[in-house]
Amino acid sequence: MTPITMVEGRRIALSNLDKVLYPETGFTKGEVLHYYATVAGPLLAHVHDRPVSFLRYPDGPDGQLFFTKNPPPGTPDWVKTTPVPRSDDLSAEQVVIADMASLMWAANLVVELHTPQWPAGSPAVADRMVLDLDPGAPATVVECCAAALWLRERLAADGLHAYAKTSGSKGMHLAVPLEPTPSAQVSAYAKQLAQEAERELPDLVVHRMAKALRPGKVFVDHSQNAAAKTTAAPYTLRARARPTVSAPVSWEEVEACRTPAALVFLADDIAPRLERDGDLFAPLTDPDRAGSLPGGPP
Repeated sequence: MTPITMVEGRRIALSNLDKVLYPETGFTKGEVLHYYATVAGPLLAHVHDRPVSFLRYPDGPDGQLFFTKNPPPGTPDWVKTTPVPRSDDLSAEQVVIADMASLMWAANLVVELHTPQWPAGSPAVADRMVLDLDPGAPATVVECCAAALWLRERLAADGLHAYAKTSGSKGMHLAVPLEPTPSAQVSAYAKQLAQEAERELPDLVVHRMAKALRPGKVFVDHSQNAAAKTTAAPYTLRARARPTVSAPVSWEEVEACRTPAALVFLADDIAPRLERDGDLFAPLTDPDRAGSLPGGPP
């Protein structure tokens, strides 16, 4: 019998709570739900009023993975959605994770949460910029940290503040809060920044995706600023061998990183980090921290 739970007055059917999703650690679906409930405060703040895309992995990372932007079949009518017109479907909508109930409903589907750089109702007008630092073996997150420190200083020279988080996989994301700016303008600036990083750090950074260029270097992926692209949300679990999290980190941690293991955070690590440090990504939700791109308002 599928248990029913009440969350903020909503009935949610939970299933297969004892199912092991991460065999390497024995982490179960019930523990996935518990994790998302534990981090609901900061996670909801970061996905607030943003259309969410799901990477679903209902049988764990070794099972079938599928990405969906449309509301999944059976989405309850109380789950908020927002119009997100696409060239192939002008009437398309996406889910907005607006409260604890919708977060628990989504967590029961076993998902990674991905969001664009713009809020609902403002497609292609970004309020943040993201740089995805992706290491090409044998480079690791250690090299990503070196690139991130250069990018932090370069952004600061333009009056912009960067905040770092792990990707939950091999690399790192830098996020910059912005005053509302057309995505095309943000994309152009991000690309220029990546190109400049490659010129200044030719042994460390590459700005193009071509695999032949990437061994031993950090690919600074600027493309996720395009209006159609999304990035793993802060605090989302990832579909990896272990229940890794895309976790905000301090710049002190970035500066001190000497081994890849130093910036790997599992689900059980996050609550103690939040208790100790608070939400290190909180400035991204503070309008007073938003900067403008060089050249002034668009």
